[in-house]
Amino acid sequence: MDFKEILSEFEIAGEYVSCVPYGSGHINRTYKATVMSGGKAVNYILQKINSALFTNVDALMNNIKLVTEFNREKIIASGGDPDRESLTIVKCKDGKSYYKTSDGEYYRVYIFIENAIGYDKVEKPEHFYESAVAFGKFAQLLDSFDSDQLFEVLPNFHNTVKRFSDFVAAVEKDGLGRAKSVKDEIAFALKQEKYTSHIVDLLAKNLIPSRVTHNDTKLNNVLIDTKTDKAVCVIDLDTMMPGSILYDFGDSIRFGCNPCKEDEPDTDKVKFDMSLFEVYTRGYLSVFGDSITAEEKKNLPMGAVLMTYECGIRFLGDYLSGDTYFKTGREGQNLDRARVQFKLVKEMLSRYDEMCNIIKKY
Repeated sequence: MDFKEILSEFEIAGEYVSCVPYGSGHINRTYKATVMSGGKAVNYILQKINSALFTNVDALMNNIKLVTEFNREKIIASGGDPDRESLTIVKCKDGKSYYKTSDGEYYRVYIFIENAIGYDKVEKPEHFYESAVAFGKFAQLLDSFDSDQLFEVLPNFHNTVKRFSDFVAAVEKDGLGRAKSVKDEIAFALKQEKYTSHIVDLLAKNLIPSRVTHNDTKLNNVLIDTKTDKAVCVIDLDTMMPGSILYDFGDSIRFGCNPCKEDEPDTDKVKFDMSLFEVYTRGYLSVFGDSITAEEKKNLPMGAVLMTYECGIRFLGDYLSGDTYFKTGREGQNLDRARVQFKLVKEMLSRYDEMCNIIKKY
């Protein structure tokens, strides 16, 4: 591909220097592009959008445009730096927010946020705390944004009732005859059915508000300042959709409160770190103020349980179906992933009252 030609379609002033792979993302292909402008190097993020997954690129980019423009206005009003605290779309010369090549590939460009990096794992609690502050602030900024404006990029993404139904179908089909070797895991998953409709019902009954949800609240989707160790910006907005903050809070806990690898074969090593749960809760609620409702606060621990459980049944269902969705690098990897999630669910349920008490504390 000709990066120079692609970048020339965008409102970028300067002479092309280079374009190299950047970051650790798996969905889109990301590059750091550099141009010389006014005698100095200026960097941008260039991304090739995965249009096989995100089939409606126009709607996807409209979601990002609506949210980033809304957030930028809020950040400016509060005296912040919108070019650093929010993603900023660099438009094409024709005014569009993305460029489509003649062979049907889609590209977008963002302003590069300097002196900030994302961490793939929790190296120190302060980073996890800062990610909580960032995601809490992201949700708080969008408190008055009408989430119904957003296109549902991945329908039923966190509809745990639908996810459970898909899992049951995978068990019943058992195309590779694997079910007989994972009876205990299947039994555990089926036993938790009573929880699956919890958040779905709260939303349907308007007991909690529908908000803009990020839906991929891993630590590496928050940029941390390399000098101050403070959160700078939430990135990777592709999966933003209407939903509940219980999803975003829960997925952060699922990811960050497990000190082991997601596919750790020895589940005796897997622990739910309550101290990290408290660190994240303290950070998340510190910025929300009155924007979060009592019902949402009460159900934050259930968000953690359900997002972890949902991920577990997706891994196990994929294992039963022949590992067709999640990429694997070895035999049984999806099964190990499922077992890790189920171990976390068991620990969360056994310590649920502790989680609730921590929520009340903050």
